[in-house]
Formats: sequence, structure tokens, C-alpha cells
Amino acid sequence: MSTPQPPMPQSASPEWQAAPGTAPSAPPYPGYTSPIPVVRTHLGHALASEWTKIKSVRSTLWTTGVFVALVVGIGALTGLVVASADPDLGGESPLSLGFFGLLLGSMCLITLGVLTTASEYGTGMIRTTMVACPTRGRVLAAKALVFFVLAFVVTLVCATLVGLVHVSLLEEYNAKSPSGEEWLKGTVGVSLYLALLGTLSLAIGSIVRHSAGAITIMIGAVLAPLVIALFMFSTSLQDVQQALFEYSIPNQMSIFYANSLSDSGPSGWDPLWIMLVVTAAALGGAFALLRKRDV
Repeated sequence: MSTPQPPMPQSASPEWQAAPGTAPSAPPYPGYTSPIPVVRTHLGHALASEWTKIKSVRSTLWTTGVFVALVVGIGALTGLVVASADPDLGGESPLSLGFFGLLLGSMCLITLGVLTTASEYGTGMIRTTMVACPTRGRVLAAKALVFFVLAFVVTLVCATLVGLVHVSLLEEYNAKSPSGEEWLKGTVGVSLYLALLGTLSLAIGSIVRHSAGAITIMIGAVLAPLVIALFMFSTSLQDVQQALFEYSIPNQMSIFYANSLSDSGPSGWDPLWIMLVVTAAALGGAFALLRKRDV
């Protein structure tokens, strides 16, 4: 039969630990400071985080690589084909030949823009992002700014390179020497437009939260108006057909090269302002939904 054990003595509470019903006292190390720096976070931290993410994933490398290959490759090939035909360009600007590569390359920017936001919802990484930065608007703004700058710089370099190649190849075939304004629109203008188109895709990706669905929506927005307009044969639909032609994204891109499918509709820098308004509205909707919905 076991002997009963005496009760164990209760250990004394530390002096700084509050006893029940008493006020807590000061800790034993009043001069202690944590070695971990505590700073107030701001947009710069979110930008650094998003830049680290976007440059670290393979999708960025693949999409930008294919974009450069399409824009520069198709642009150089188009210039070589035209030059080999011994043409008489009749004073036309050679910069317009860069349109074909940029039109195909825009699909790469659309894909990358969608993946910048939608892929985080697919992998669940968005939860970690929101824990690290609970201010959701700051996260969306950082993603949009980082992507916009990346898309603009890559497009500007490619468009400028292709333009220089076309001018050097076709200057002896009665090609017009582009003016400063034509250079500005054919490089900076179209680069801003495509960067905004990619940012619009980013906003749609944040709204839809599904990569395949958002990419499908954006490709449809680029191609569907033009394709639908081509099959409107009824005379009663001529006004609708004209509007679809004029405001389709391919036609708006061509306006930066002084080409258009119609004599009316947007001209000059109008496509840039149109895309800016549409992108701002989409980002506003994405921000509202981001604050309302759970991640």
C-alpha cells in the first residue's frame, strides 16, 4: 500500500509577475530593448515585396521572354521581308511595321498581368501577403505600380529597337523619316497603352481570382469586337459595326502609328486616355471587392 505523498510546495511567482488581484509590477530588465528593429511600414515596403515576387517567379521570365521574341523577332522579320521585295513606300513611315509584333506581344502582357494577382489566389499565397500587409489597398497599388513600370520599360525598349531597325532597313526605299512626334507616339505612346492594357488585366485577375478565366476575358476583350464586326453584314448594324471597328483594341493600337480602320473615332492620343479611364475604373472595382471579400 503506497504512502500518501506530502503536497509539493508552490514556487514563488516572480516579483514582476502580477499576483491575482494585484497590479503588475515592472519587469526585471527595464532598460531592455529588442534587437529587432520596429519600423512603420509604408508603400515602399509593399513595392519592394512585390518587386521581389514578380522577378522571382518563372512566369515573369517566360512571358517577358516570349514578348521580346515576338516583338523584336516579328518586327525584324517584317522589315527584312519588306526590304527584300524592293518596295517603294511612297513616303510612309516605317515605324508602322512594328504594330504586328506588338499586337501579338500584347497577349504576353495580358497573361503576366493576370498572373500577377490571380496566381496568388490559386496557390493561397495571398493569405501570407495579406498577413504581412493588412492594408489591402496598398497591396493592390504596389502590384499595379510594379507591373506597370516593368511592362512599360520592356515594351519601350523593344518598340524603340524595332523602330530603329525598320528606319535603317527602309530609308533607301522612299520611306518617310519619322518626325519627333511620330517617334514619341510609336515608342512611348504605344508602350504606355500596352502597359495600361496589362494593368487592366491585373485588375481583372484580382476581380475574377481565376487565372484561366481572367485571361479568357481579356483575350476576348482584345479580339472579340473586331471579329464580331467583321461578320455584321446587315445595313441596320452599320453604326454598331463602325463603333466596334473604331474602339477595338487593335485599331486603337494602330492609331499610334497614324493608321486606323476608319476616318472617324479616336485619333491622336485618344486611345491612351480611353485605356487610362477603363483601367482606373477596373482598379477601383478590384479595390472595392478586395476590401469586401475574404481572401
